[in-house]
Amino acid sequence: MSNRLMLVEDDQRLADLVIQYLAKHGYEVAHHPRGDTAADAILAANPELVILDVMLPGKDGFEVCRDIRPRYHGRILMMTARDEEIDEILGLELGADDYLSKPVEPRRLLARIRALLRRSENDSAPVLDGSLHFGQFSISQATREASLAGEAMELTTAEFDLLWLLASHAGEILSRDDIMNALRGIGFDGLDRSIDARISRLRKKLGDNPETPTRIKTVRGKGYLFSRSDWE
Repeated sequence: MSNRLMLVEDDQRLADLVIQYLAKHGYEVAHHPRGDTAADAILAANPELVILDVMLPGKDGFEVCRDIRPRYHGRILMMTARDEEIDEILGLELGADDYLSKPVEPRRLLARIRALLRRSENDSAPVLDGSLHFGQFSISQATREASLAGEAMELTTAEFDLLWLLASHAGEILSRDDIMNALRGIGFDGLDRSIDARISRLRKKLGDNPETPTRIKTVRGKGYLFSRSDWE
């Protein structure tokens, strides 16, 4: 895999600093300053990962993410100066793979990029036995598809990764720290709510009861457990 990235950021000074820092670590970073033309630039360049600012001229990063996600299969890391949980949840719902609030510490940004690209490499690795079945639910790592009662589920990349992780550890309790390390390569910092937001969306898509979930259970003080039963 090459190390081609695209940064969509209207702050030229910040863009220059990010590009210089990432270049020192072996990344080739193209820069695009506007939101209204970003989708075409991203699809034309097809980088391995997009660093996407939210506040952009012409069109915000949420709209750009929504526009490209059906056609772009690389990773999307969103960045914004607005430190609000609702922004993070919205970005993840639209298909972003990860989210960072500004100001971003360079080493933290680099760690997130490396973790996302490692996940991409793992996704493309051969799978010998990549299907799991629980009653009417099935999920395949090889095809990255899941179905419930014969109906295909619409999942973002991040949702599929989390659902596969939980299903492949069915019957085991996974802490938030376990999940963050497996999916991002970093530990849980006690503040990140992205895992909880994805769990909530997965429960809806799996037809789980939001008040008393039985398919993805919350084990208070410990984490989440994917049930082996209750799939009929």
